[in-house]
Amino acid sequence: MTDKQTPYELLVHIDALCRGQSPGLPAQQEVAQSWSGIGFRIADQYFVAPMSEVAEVLHEPRYTLLPGVKSWVRGVANVRGRLLPVMDLCGFFGTESNSAKKLRRLLVVEHRDVFAGLTVDAVLGMQHFAVDSYSEELPDINTVFAPFVQGAFLSEQQAWLVFSPHALARDEKFLDVVA
Repeated sequence: MTDKQTPYELLVHIDALCRGQSPGLPAQQEVAQSWSGIGFRIADQYFVAPMSEVAEVLHEPRYTLLPGVKSWVRGVANVRGRLLPVMDLCGFFGTESNSAKKLRRLLVVEHRDVFAGLTVDAVLGMQHFAVDSYSEELPDINTVFAPFVQGAFLSEQQAWLVFSPHALARDEKFLDVVA
């Protein structure tokens, strides 16, 4: 420090020397927009549900059978002090489940007045897709799924149908559980 430099000027000088010797910042890469959802399987069909439409994912809980309900209504379970109706999606859609009981999971849906657990063959974790891989045109699918599917993502030659649990929770056939 010389007599003519103030402490502030010395700091500015040191800063300039440091910046001159530091490596440059890496080139900024363009970030692709992505969409995320919960992947699951019903029979041999792969689906993805929007994150905002699934409250939680549970192992299939113990449940109590209910008399006088349709066969796809498994029963009612106590989940943290709250009664959760357990609905089998394979049974509702008339498809055969092809997974072991230990692989099955429950997607919990809470929409308007509907609080229900939807049993699926397997949950495949969070799935991430590039937004530009979305298509409103549906691949060849079973027509029973069509009212609840809003489009599809194509990922590594696999079509993931965008399934709306909220649309299911509004469906009259789903809400009519009495046998």
